Amino acid sequence: MKYNDIASLLESLSERDISILESLRVHRALTTVLIRRLHFPIGSEPRDASNGKSHATEMAAAVATIRVLARLESHRLITRMHRRIGGVRAGSSGIVWQLGASGERFLRARHGDPNRRRYSEPSPSFIAHTLATADLAIRLQELGRRGAIELLRLEAEPECWRTFLSAHGARQWLKPDLFAITADGDYEHHLFIEADNATEHAPVIVRKALQYQQYASAGIHQQEHGLFPAVAWVVPDHKRQDAIRKALAAETRLRDLVQAGLFHVVTTGEFPAFITGSPGDTTYP
Repeated sequence: MKYNDIASLLESLSERDISILESLRVHRALTTVLIRRLHFPIGSEPRDASNGKSHATEMAAAVATIRVLARLESHRLITRMHRRIGGVRAGSSGIVWQLGASGERFLRARHGDPNRRRYSEPSPSFIAHTLATADLAIRLQELGRRGAIELLRLEAEPECWRTFLSAHGARQWLKPDLFAITADGDYEHHLFIEADNATEHAPVIVRKALQYQQYASAGIHQQEHGLFPAVAWVVPDHKRQDAIRKALAAETRLRDLVQAGLFHVVTTGEFPAFITGSPGDTTYP
């Protein structure tokens, strides 16, 4: 893509168009519904400048979303994955989108990034996890927009990854799915988030919890912020919730963090209430 092509694209793309591309750059994959929730507000839903006008109904917002995505697709700025969420019956709402070749080059030029990012068709499990993580990120943004929380920072992968030195001096990586800082009055709440689709065995979850313990022992976050983040596994149902809670409680090496209340296991439906501290948010959205 040449400079003149980029300049002409900038002139032809709206602020919302560019925001959609940036969202796909951050989250790697989004369904039509997730893009609607992010960029096409309904009625009195709070919006920012990049979202454009509000739509009277969810149907009107859905139609506008599909129209905009079709236009971006026609310019190869975005492309649909072969796999649909919910099968063929889900229709356009089940389409999964990622950046297309032109969109990837456009954003690399816009950000001055020389490293080309490969966009191939990932595995179904990877897509499911990516979309689950994106859904949680969007829930946080929705809560922020409606004033339920003040969302100070939201980091997706790989921005949210942390590096530290182990007790033996070896470099280690902690790779959460999301990191968020929210505010409630004069208090900040720091949170690492793990999107769990019940595909990992309990020992894998325990090993990840032990990595958080090692990162806490390094003291890096505490030195900068004066506290260590809570860690939340967000799971699909209560059966998975109970299994992870029991696995964490049974690991004696995690006893201090468990007793300190730094580990939380919540269902997807409980996630908004967990974030806001309000029981009335258990079914939002």
